[in-house]
Amino acid sequence: MTFPSRRPRRLRTTPAMRRLTAELVLAPQQLILPAFVREGLTEPNPITSMPGVVQHTMDSLKAAAAQAVELGLGGIMLFGIPETRDATGSAGVDPAGILNLGIEAVRAEVGDELVIMSDVCLDEFTDHGHCGVLDAAGNVDNDATLEIYGRLAVAQANAGAHLVAPSGMMDGQVAVIRQALDEAGHQEVSILAYAAKYASAFYGPFREAVDSQLTGDRRTYQMDAANRREALIEVELDLAEGADMVMVKPAMSYLDVLADVAAMSPVPVSAYQISGEYAMIEAAAANGWIDRRAAIEESVLSIRRAGADTVLTYWAAEIGQWMKEGKS
Repeated sequence: MTFPSRRPRRLRTTPAMRRLTAELVLAPQQLILPAFVREGLTEPNPITSMPGVVQHTMDSLKAAAAQAVELGLGGIMLFGIPETRDATGSAGVDPAGILNLGIEAVRAEVGDELVIMSDVCLDEFTDHGHCGVLDAAGNVDNDATLEIYGRLAVAQANAGAHLVAPSGMMDGQVAVIRQALDEAGHQEVSILAYAAKYASAFYGPFREAVDSQLTGDRRTYQMDAANRREALIEVELDLAEGADMVMVKPAMSYLDVLADVAAMSPVPVSAYQISGEYAMIEAAAANGWIDRRAAIEESVLSIRRAGADTVLTYWAAEIGQWMKEGKS
């Protein structure tokens, strides 16, 4: 007697058979490494809520970028942490600001061998911690912020970024940045739009990483966790404005949204496995509750399976090293 229902099980019998029939293969070029560079450091500074992740010096940042090239990673996403902040985030626009200097240093180190990406936002640079400038009532002024975003993007392109990534969820940000880049002669610089970015409880460790000055929340401009269909509206708007790639953030708690976006997007889709997602797995593994490597690999595969073409993950270099060792 035959049992057709056993057919899937026959394709799971050995590791070799499972590799042969895997529907999805994880590759280093699909991974993007987020990296923080902090002004004034003389040695890398560990981030306590993100074990294994540091705020870089310029030298250690260059070393991380060189390692990313060696491992075949797809890109590096840079965030800057200045010593001095103000209400308009002027350190982000300054060519001598820490983020722009970091981009310049990484471009000099790796050239075009790695896609150098940079965060276009004001939250790291403002003394109030919001992603935009504030009006007299203390609310984020969308249109005034857009003008600064255009200047931020041009400064980052001037420093050597291949791709700029507006993450503030301001209405019209992609169109303004595209126009600013084109007028500055940077038609070749791509835009990765944080198109569906949710106001999430899982951002906590990131705020330590960038020494955020935020009090309150960003719920008036980031998306509500209850909303799924709205994400497609946001993505469509960014696509209409000229986004070359779009992102869903966070990743693991929003895999349904990611699948929706991947199904409709004509451009590559990224997802950001954020700090809180990283920290939870690290904490559980440190307590012996889960198998660390297996959980990391499964978590990133789940994001790819949901439809992400590329994944921003703090484990990018470690996963790349595992893949390299597996081929040696």
